[in-house]
Amino acid sequence: MKLSKLETFPNGFHEDPWHKLKQYTDARIAMGRVGCSIPTQELLKFQLSHAQAKDAVFHQLDTENMQARLRDLKFESLIVESKATDKEVYLKRPDLGRELSEQAQTQLKTYVQQHPQQCDVCIVVGDGLSARAIEENAIAYINSLREHIDTEGWKLAPIVIATGSRVALGDEVAQSFNAPLLIMLIGERPGLSSPDSMGIYYTWKARKGCLDSSRNCISNVRPAGLSIQIATQRLMALMRNSFKLQLSGVDLKDDHVVPLQSDEHLKKLLF
Repeated sequence: MKLSKLETFPNGFHEDPWHKLKQYTDARIAMGRVGCSIPTQELLKFQLSHAQAKDAVFHQLDTENMQARLRDLKFESLIVESKATDKEVYLKRPDLGRELSEQAQTQLKTYVQQHPQQCDVCIVVGDGLSARAIEENAIAYINSLREHIDTEGWKLAPIVIATGSRVALGDEVAQSFNAPLLIMLIGERPGLSSPDSMGIYYTWKARKGCLDSSRNCISNVRPAGLSIQIATQRLMALMRNSFKLQLSGVDLKDDHVVPLQSDEHLKKLLF
C-alpha cells in the first residue's frame, strides 16, 4: 500500500478573504481556520447557539406575564392549551398540538355563549417551537396591528394565548369565534442563529381540518430578521386582499412591496 505524504498546515490563524460579508448575515460563513480546524472561538459560538436553540424549544411560555402585558395595553385575552400537555408529548405527538384540550373547548364555548357579538379578526398566540420568540415579539406585533384593524372597522376577538400549540390549533379557535380572519402567531423552529424567530400564519375562514395550502405565511419576524413594521404592512396587505377576494393561501398573491431601508435602519444582527 502506497502512503501519501501528510499535508501540513500553518499554525497561525488564517482569515478567509471574504470575511467582510459576515457583517450582512448571521450565517456561519468565513469562520477562518487554525491549522486544519475551525478556531476555538467559532466552536464555542456554535455550541452556544446550539444550546440557545434547545432552550428555545423547551422553554415554557409565561402565559400569566403575556396576559398581564396584554391587559396593560387594554387587550382582552384568554389562555388555552392543546392536547399536548407537556413538551415531551408535544414533540412526539404533533397531532395533539393541533387540537384544543376538552377544557379549552368548553372554555371557548362558554365565552362565546356569554359574549355573542360577531368578531371579524381572531389572533392566536402559540408557543410552538420557540416560546422565546413569542415572548420577545408577539406583544409588540399585536399592538402594531391594532390601529390598522381599527381603521378597517374590523372587530377583534379576545387574544387567545395557547400552549403546546401547532399552527392548525388556530383553526379550531377561529371556528369557535366564527371569525373569518385568523392570525396565528407562533414560535418557529429555532435555527442555530435564530432562536427568537416568530412566524405568522394567516387563514381566511379557518375551520378545523383546514389544509396548509389555505394559509399564507410570513416568516422570520425578529430584530435580526423581518421587522415588526414590515411584517405588519405585509400582513395587512394580505388581509385586505383576502377580505375582498374571500380567499387565502396559494390563491392569494402577496404583492406587498418592501421599501428600501436607509443605512440608519440596518437590521440588527443577533450575535
